Amino acid sequence: MENDKALSMLGISRRARKLSCGHDAALSAIKYGHAKLCLLASDSSPRLDEEFRRAASYDGRSIPVIKTPYTMEQIGWATALRSAVLTVDDEGLASRIITILNID
Repeated sequence: MENDKALSMLGISRRARKLSCGHDAALSAIKYGHAKLCLLASDSSPRLDEEFRRAASYDGRSIPVIKTPYTMEQIGWATALRSAVLTVDDEGLASRIITILNID
């Protein structure tokens, strides 16, 4: 299944230490310019979605924010950290995840 590849890439990102999981870690990665992609769980709150969309575009930033088809539980299974928001902090990994999810 194609979507399993995206979850696998999240696991690889985690093992490579190129994943910031959780509200505070993801917000810091965005703030300090480490984040290349921001992913939101399908069951994340609208308030959280808006907060991260705003942060990703604040002050000239243009970090892609994608609401994934995965729940917090599925993301937790793939990364060993249950989280509603995470950032991928590597350009290559982020690009591959975007390609797998067929997001332009």
